[in-house]
Amino acid sequence: MGNRLSKIYTRTGDDGSTGMADGSRLSKADNLFGVMGDIDELNSHIGLVRAQLQRNKGQSISKDFSQALVIIQHLLFNIGGELAMPEYEGVNVTHIEWLEQQIDMMNTTLPPLKDFILPTGSVLVSQLHVARSVCRRAERQAVLLQEQRPAAIRRTAISFINRLSDWLFVAARFCTDPEQVSEVLWDSQVLQNFADNR
Repeated sequence: MGNRLSKIYTRTGDDGSTGMADGSRLSKADNLFGVMGDIDELNSHIGLVRAQLQRNKGQSISKDFSQALVIIQHLLFNIGGELAMPEYEGVNVTHIEWLEQQIDMMNTTLPPLKDFILPTGSVLVSQLHVARSVCRRAERQAVLLQEQRPAAIRRTAISFINRLSDWLFVAARFCTDPEQVSEVLWDSQVLQNFADNR
């Protein structure tokens, strides 16, 4: 890999196109790269979650949770590989089932959800919510790409992204306790008080 990436700039993309794995070139405005960019952005946000975890070493978030983030980053990288090389299978049903098992395990520790949650709390919890919202955008763009060009992205990849957004939502809830913060619920009274005081 080091030799492949030894030259970072090539000038070949200065015309607004990007080379694909098969040697063809596509406009950088193609929706395929929009999905790739969203996946890359999502992966970066999960990297920030990991960095925040490392910063909060004293907190009692399990090693299994930290390791799950590492696996998720690798799987997102694999989805990027699928987009660049349609014949490559980087995620499969086993990975989706793993996410579901993770969600179920985290959910066993959480109180029932009785209202909408605002995306806030500690920095870590908020960063998980940011990752979730970026994941939802990636899913929307992936579905659009699949509708436009079915062969460009596999349904399994879209299902994985969908399930990952669920995982990130539950993960944000899961981290409130070790972060010693409470979930902030949507409260209709807040806006009523705002209206009354104007």
